[in-house]
Amino acid sequence: MSPALAPAAPPAPLLAADDLVLLDVEGDHLDDVLEVIVTRIAEEGGRSDAQLEAVRRALHRHDDMGIEHVAHGVAILDDRLRDWDGAPVVVLARTTTELSLGPGDQPPARFLWVLLGASPTHPRVSAAAEFAQLMRHEEFREEALAATSRVALVEAFERALAHDVSFEKVRPELRRTGKLFGGIVRDLRRRGPHWVDDWRAGLRVKVLASVLFMFFACLAPAVAFGGLLATLTGGQIGAVEALLASAICGVIWSLFAGQPLAIVGATGPNVIFTGILYVACERLDAPFLPTLAWTGLWAGLFLVTLAALDASSLIRYFTRFSDEIFAALIAMIFVSEALADMLGPFRDGPSSEDGAHLSLLIALGTFGLAISMSRLRRSSYLLPKVREFLSDFGPAIALALMSLAAWRLGGASLETLAVPDHFAPTADRGWLVNPLDAPTWVIGASVLPALLLTLLIWMNQNITARLIDSPDHKLTKGPAFHWDIAVMGALVALMSLFGLPWVVGAVVRSLNHVKSLAVTDGDRVLGTVENRLSNLVIHVLLGIACVLLLPLLAYVPMAVLFGMFLFMGVGTLGGNQMVERLRLWVLDPERYPAVHYLHAVPGKRVHFFTAIQVACLGGLWAVKASAIGILFPFFLALLVPVRMLLARVFAPEHLALLDAEEVPADEEYREFGV
Repeated sequence: MSPALAPAAPPAPLLAADDLVLLDVEGDHLDDVLEVIVTRIAEEGGRSDAQLEAVRRALHRHDDMGIEHVAHGVAILDDRLRDWDGAPVVVLARTTTELSLGPGDQPPARFLWVLLGASPTHPRVSAAAEFAQLMRHEEFREEALAATSRVALVEAFERALAHDVSFEKVRPELRRTGKLFGGIVRDLRRRGPHWVDDWRAGLRVKVLASVLFMFFACLAPAVAFGGLLATLTGGQIGAVEALLASAICGVIWSLFAGQPLAIVGATGPNVIFTGILYVACERLDAPFLPTLAWTGLWAGLFLVTLAALDASSLIRYFTRFSDEIFAALIAMIFVSEALADMLGPFRDGPSSEDGAHLSLLIALGTFGLAISMSRLRRSSYLLPKVREFLSDFGPAIALALMSLAAWRLGGASLETLAVPDHFAPTADRGWLVNPLDAPTWVIGASVLPALLLTLLIWMNQNITARLIDSPDHKLTKGPAFHWDIAVMGALVALMSLFGLPWVVGAVVRSLNHVKSLAVTDGDRVLGTVENRLSNLVIHVLLGIACVLLLPLLAYVPMAVLFGMFLFMGVGTLGGNQMVERLRLWVLDPERYPAVHYLHAVPGKRVHFFTAIQVACLGGLWAVKASAIGILFPFFLALLVPVRMLLARVFAPEHLALLDAEEVPADEEYREFGV
């Protein structure tokens, strides 16, 4: 085995023989507890007067500064002592009451780790960080608070660590019920009581801002993917069908789905799959729309069957490791498509250079203005309510202002949104598709593509649901994985009967929807406005646009929509921990952000973990762009065994920190966009 793939060294134990454990220390404030710790260190002996004075100075520096690292009721005071020549200081103190940690809005703590030494990385910092992460589990928290001895505390920690890093720990909503339709019934019992409140919660100004932004954020992909479908299907499905499918399915989803924050619509993988099916129909001399109908009907049946069998419980094997890769891949698709569209006019020759420059200027202006206004909530200018308003409405304001600017600067030379001038199917046909128009053999043969479509939609929808339900978004009403797959199966079957494109949870649009509804305090997400009204209004507006406003939409410059595409893609990359870790490759180690895993995991192991994710991302990108792109779901599923293999090359506590479902709320993050 090469050194790079060799397992990491065994982790440092939670506590060693010389470490000091103080249980039930009295003191309401940080300075009181620190003074008790200094006294006990002196009583233990083995330290010179100079060393004790260095410890006292280091600890009392934090009287005024507070403690930087606090998570789940655990504070970690990790300090480097200059010219230190003694053994590292390790103290774990448990206070009798919640400990105030100093000035500011730092949350209180019941446990305080004191880690002092000469090395930049303390030998116990990994254990301390993992201890803090495990405190998010109520069972371990209760055991740690009730422990009557050092031995009992260490044993509780080791049990919790072994349980946390295994795949046996399953979120309650993803546990198999063992009953037919058991998962669906459980989802309905969980989400049903919130249905009325979902409508009440939508009566807020922030929801209006989200609707204005997301209307155009959903309009642009629908029209763009509709145009691509028209090319891939010989004009049998186009922009009108894509808009109509998004509108109908979005309205139904907002009414009946368990997780109404998901935005459903046409996606790149679904569009490519439809194009491949069209080519197969041409080769086999089979009618396309009836074949599409049978494929969708079978897929709808398979999806409902998977929901009835609690199959979504398998999504638990997709951890943050795979979620970050998938989200980055979809964001990269948005960014690459936006850049390709922005730079495309320059390939048309010198005669179009003026229009190309104007288009690029408008697109970059839209992107820059949307980003700048979205960041206003972290600014020191203006009043807080004004900053919040401009930040919430920033994307919509950017779109309106840059559309006006485009026409002011010569919009007649710019390409505008390509939409028909009346409401009708793209092809010369009726809206309803008769599946019986297909030959008998097509009914059975369509099972094969239906199985592939089922896998594609099942994985895409469940991963989107996982990303929405990330602890980072502070959702409180819970997910509905099984019920939502059943709803999705019904939508797939319904769309197939009308020759409309299949929809699924769209990652970038869904994450932008959630972010647009986030309630923040500067950079910190305090919660999210969980509602159904925003999704309903967005798609009602899409329906109105599809039926009544098609001529008006023809005045929207495509350059503005390209800028919005870029904003959505870049904004989705912001907050992706994999992307944040990728930046560490070129960042001065002395300037690393204050995040928990950088204090607990050696830098080389962090970079190695990131490199594996980047390699997986590159592989998925290559598959997507290749002739075997239809097999993309299978390669996405391979992320699970890759993640399992990582347990052989990483220490358990390192892997648990790097792949944790949630991170401390007070960490420093540098976002790219919103």
